[in-house]
Amino acid sequence: MSWRIGVDSGGTFCDICLYNTETKQFGIWKVSSTPDDPSRGIAGGVTEGLGTVSASAGDVRFLGHGTTVGTNALIQHRGVPTGMITTDGFRDLLEIGRQKRPSLYDTQADKPETLVARHLRFEVPERVRHDGTVETALDEESVRAAARALKDAGVQAVAIGFLYSFVRPGHEQRALEIVQEEFPEAFTSISSAVAPEFREYERFSTTVVNAYLGPVMETYITRLARRLMDLGLGVAPRITQSNGGVISFDLARALPVRTVLSGPSTGVVAAQEIGRMIGIPNLITFDMGGTSTDVALLKDGACRMTGEAMVHGYPIKAPMLDIHTVGAGGGSLAYRDNGGLLKVGPQSCGAFPGPVCYDKGNDIPSTTDANVVLHILNPEFLLGGRMPIRHDKAYAQISRLAGELDMDVMATAQGIISVVTANMARAVRVISVQRGHDLRDYALMALGGAGPLHAVRLALELDMKRVVIPLTPGVMCALGLLLTDLRADFSTTQIMMADEGNVDRVQAIHDELAARAQGWFTEENVAPENCGQRFTVDMRYVGQNYELPVMLCAPEGRITAQTVTDMIAEFMEAHRTQYGFASESDPIQFVTFRVEATGRVEKAEFISHPDEGPDPSSARTGAREVWFPETGGFVECPIYDRAHLRSGNRIPGPAIIEQMDATTVILPGMEAHVEPYLNIIIDTGIG
Repeated sequence: MSWRIGVDSGGTFCDICLYNTETKQFGIWKVSSTPDDPSRGIAGGVTEGLGTVSASAGDVRFLGHGTTVGTNALIQHRGVPTGMITTDGFRDLLEIGRQKRPSLYDTQADKPETLVARHLRFEVPERVRHDGTVETALDEESVRAAARALKDAGVQAVAIGFLYSFVRPGHEQRALEIVQEEFPEAFTSISSAVAPEFREYERFSTTVVNAYLGPVMETYITRLARRLMDLGLGVAPRITQSNGGVISFDLARALPVRTVLSGPSTGVVAAQEIGRMIGIPNLITFDMGGTSTDVALLKDGACRMTGEAMVHGYPIKAPMLDIHTVGAGGGSLAYRDNGGLLKVGPQSCGAFPGPVCYDKGNDIPSTTDANVVLHILNPEFLLGGRMPIRHDKAYAQISRLAGELDMDVMATAQGIISVVTANMARAVRVISVQRGHDLRDYALMALGGAGPLHAVRLALELDMKRVVIPLTPGVMCALGLLLTDLRADFSTTQIMMADEGNVDRVQAIHDELAARAQGWFTEENVAPENCGQRFTVDMRYVGQNYELPVMLCAPEGRITAQTVTDMIAEFMEAHRTQYGFASESDPIQFVTFRVEATGRVEKAEFISHPDEGPDPSSARTGAREVWFPETGGFVECPIYDRAHLRSGNRIPGPAIIEQMDATTVILPGMEAHVEPYLNIIIDTGIG
C-alpha cells in the first residue's frame, strides 16, 4: 500500500489527512497540539492516523507539513536575540521605517517591537550605488569587529543588509564569509539571498525576521525530522510555504521567513481545487480554528498572490497567498471590558488549558463554551467521542459572565457568537468589499474545525447566498498538502525602461532566473517532465511607487521586441482594471523580474458519487434541544452523521451535522443539499 500524508499543526489541534494512491481512500485524524514541543504532537498524530487505516510509516511515500511555529514565534516575540550589520548611516532604518503610524487615526496604537535592539545594530563603511558601481569598498575589519562584538553580546542570529545589495551582492557575500569565520555558531542571513529586491526597509525587515526565526525553526525542524525518522518514515518530509507550495526541510531551515503563513496557505489550495471541481470558482475561504480565523478571496478559481505583506506589524517581502488573519477562533476568550461591554478575543485559551468545557483548568469562557451552552456543539463529547465535554462547567462560567453583564445566560452565550461573527465579518470585508468585490457574487467556503459552526451566521452578516462545507472541513489545510506542488520563487530587481532597447537585458535576466530555477529542480530531483516555470515582471509608470505584475511569455525562452510590446499592452490593461484608467503616453518601467518554479507531484483525487435521492433519514442519529435566537429558545433539532449523508440528500433547517473533525449548523429557514463529491451546499435564503 502507498500512502500520502498531509499534516497541519495549529495552535489548538494537529490535523492529519491520509490518502491511499492505489485505492483512492481518504482517512483523517485529529489530536491536540503540544505547544511545548509541536513535533511531539505531530509524531503522535501521524502514528495514530496511520493506525486508523492499518498502515505503517514504511508505507508512506510523501509527507507534507504545515506549521504555525514561525508565526507564533513572531507574534509572541519568542525568536532569538538577533544582531544586525548594515551600511554606514542606516542603523536606525528598522525603527524609522516609512514614517507611518500603525493605524492612521489611532493615536494610541503602538509600533511593533523592533526585533533588533539598537545596541546590537552595527554600521560598517561600504556603499554601492543604484547602478551597481562601488562608491566605497567594504571595510572588512569593521565587519570583523562587529561580528566579534555581536558574539560577545550573546546573540544567536545575525542579519546582514547593505544598500543596493540586490544589484551587487558581493559586499554582503563577503561580510557573510567574515561573520562565519568569526562567529560560526550564529544563524546568519543576508538580504541579497532572502529578498533580492529594492526598497531597503522592507528588504532589511524581511532579513531580520528570517534571522530572528532561524534558530527557532532549526530546532523545531531538527526535532521533527528525528521523530519522523524514529517512526520509520522512509521519505524526506516537506514543509509548506506561505505561497501554498512545499519545499524541503533544508530550504525551510535557510529561509524560515517563507513559512510565516505556512499553516493557512494550503487550506486555500484545497479550496481552489474543490471550487473548480464543483463549479463554484468565486469563493471566500473562511478558515476558523481554535486560535485565529484566516480569510482569502478566490476570483475565477485563483487566490491573488502578493510579493509583500505586513505580518503582525512587520513588512515581509516574500511570495505569499493574499490571506488576512484576525484573532477570532474557537478558543477566543469572552470577557466584560472596562466599559461594561462584552468583548471576545483576540486572547485565546489555546490547546492547553483550552476552553472551560475541556476541564483542564481554564475558568474564562470561550467561543467553544458558548456553542456548548447553546447545544450547537455536542454537550457531552467532541472528536467522535474521544474528547469528553463538561457542559456544566461551561454553563457556570458563562452564567458568571452573564451576571457581570446583567444579561440572561443564553443571551450571553449567543452574544459571544454574535461578537465573534462581527469580528470575522470585518476581516472578510477587508479582502472583498474594500477592494471592490461584491460579496453577492461569491460563495463562502467554511474550513477549520470551527468554520462550519459559524459559517451560516457569517454568511447572513455578509448577505452571501451560499455556503460550501467541504467533506473534511476540519482538516482542509492538511488535505491541501496532498493537492499542492513543490514550489520555489526567485526574483531580482533591475529597474529599466520598458522599451525595445532593453530586449537583450531582459533576455539576460530571464536566462539567469531560469538557470536558478533549474538549479533548484536539480537539488530537489524533479524529473524534467514535471518541471514548470512561470515568469512575471512587476511594472509601473515612471514616478509611481506601486507596481503591477505582468506575465512574461517567452516561447522557447526567447525575448523579442514583440514580447515587450505585448507586456506594455497587458500592463496598461491591468492598470485600467485596477485603477480605472491607463495613460497611453507616460513611460513605463520594468522593476522586479520573477520566476515561479513548480515541481509537479502526484495529487489526491476526488470521486464523484451517483445521486441517491433527497431523503437523508439514513444519516439521522437522533435529536437534541438547541437554542436559536430565531426561535427565541430551545427547539428540537435533528442530528445527522456526516459520514452517512449521500449525494442528492437534502436537509432542511434547523439541523446539526456532526463529524469527527467539525460540526455544521443549518439555521431555521435554510436548506442544504449534498452534491456529487459529497460537499454540502447551504442555501442561506438570501435572494
